[in-house]
Amino acid sequence: MARYLLTRAWQSALTLLLSTIVVFVGVRALPGDPALALAGEDRSPEALEAIRHHYGLDQPLLVQFAQYVERMAQGDFGVSIRTGTPVSSMLTTALPVTVELSILAILIAAALGVGAGVLAAVRRGRPAEWLANGLALIGLSVPHFWLGLLAILYLSVATGLFPASGFVPILEDPVDNLYHLVLPAVILGTGLAAIIMRQTRSAMLDSLSSDYVRTAKAKGLRPRAVITRHALRNSLIVVVTVVGLQLGGLISGAVVTEQIFGLPGFGKMTIDAVFQRDYPVIQAVVLLTATAYIVINFFVDLLYSVIDPRIRVTGDPA
Repeated sequence: MARYLLTRAWQSALTLLLSTIVVFVGVRALPGDPALALAGEDRSPEALEAIRHHYGLDQPLLVQFAQYVERMAQGDFGVSIRTGTPVSSMLTTALPVTVELSILAILIAAALGVGAGVLAAVRRGRPAEWLANGLALIGLSVPHFWLGLLAILYLSVATGLFPASGFVPILEDPVDNLYHLVLPAVILGTGLAAIIMRQTRSAMLDSLSSDYVRTAKAKGLRPRAVITRHALRNSLIVVVTVVGLQLGGLISGAVVTEQIFGLPGFGKMTIDAVFQRDYPVIQAVVLLTATAYIVINFFVDLLYSVIDPRIRVTGDPA
């Protein structure tokens, strides 16, 4: 078990290092000069040179990268080129909104997806399976932005059931916070729920036709025990893999949903930073997203060993 954990930790650290290099080089490969955006109307060569010198943009890339890694190791992501605000304070304000939205969306998607997938597998060939497959197809086909606009139009503007925009911090009012996030979380989780449903159904069908399930039925176990204790548990490897991969994607994919519902998360901050060539903000956002992927997948690997003890020995989720 210890060897398994050390191997996964080393691979995660190496992936994080490579991600840092890719983010740093990729951001500076973007077209445009941030000095021109900061100079305003005064775009004289002297002013542009002074701006580049002030933000270290005139130094070699290796020097800039070394300084970037040193500051990042200390938790300092630099200062926004556009606003002069420390990037860490901007992340402190925006990150909790996106993380809370993503966690709520994944909980809704997992509950709907696993439940519908188990039902579709158990009721194979019946109307319950047809309904679950139809809803999953709709969830995969309908774009989030269009579904979000429809939800605002009918559930917010027409009926007033949910607020159309805005955000309330959870520490200020937990109930109002949940009230503002339920609708965006449902919209964000629809596509993921469809993916989880399809994967759960497929894994459950394999498990239900396996020898150990037939043996459990032959012993006289109740159908609910056979499904939950044997078939579902052995199907969770696939479900955990999908949820782990998609949770990291939700953090970055929440940008569109946040823009539609006016949530002060990563969405507006990321879009503004890209258009304004705000290198420190772009680097921080992309690096945090990559780190989220790496950390989440590391914990997914740990869950593998809990769900299937054989992985502790072989180290192979397959």
